Amino acid sequence: MDAVVKPQGCTNFKLRQLMRRVAQHYDAELAKAGLRTTQYSLLSHVARLGPLRPVDLAAAMKMDASTLTRNLRPLVQAGWVTLAPGPDARSRTVTITAAGRDKRSQAQRHWRAAQEALNARLGPQRVIALHALVDDCMELLDPAFHEGADDE
Repeated sequence: MDAVVKPQGCTNFKLRQLMRRVAQHYDAELAKAGLRTTQYSLLSHVARLGPLRPVDLAAAMKMDASTLTRNLRPLVQAGWVTLAPGPDARSRTVTITAAGRDKRSQAQRHWRAAQEALNARLGPQRVIALHALVDDCMELLDPAFHEGADDE
């Protein structure tokens, strides 16, 4: 009879260790452009998706609204994004500015250098496999994925 193989250790701890190491790698490179990875990611999402409501940006980035608000504040203060009134009195719209596009373009070169260095260090096949595994896990952990699962 085959023995049942069980994972050892805490998955959360292991993933957080990996994420800290990867974040340090990207942050060191993006610091050369005066940004943190979270700021670069926000600028990139707003450039690609905007103008859009903060709630829609938070959903696209899979982050909660309060975290988004806190992370947007320095970008607004730097003049890289604007928060303008939205279509109704209660909504706002996030838009990247020309200065924000310039900053993102500058940072993109550093992001690419960080990505290429990580690819070289880990090997392209491992990075591709990691991306696929993360995507699969994200889908399985998505609450919408499990809606109605009990109905089967």
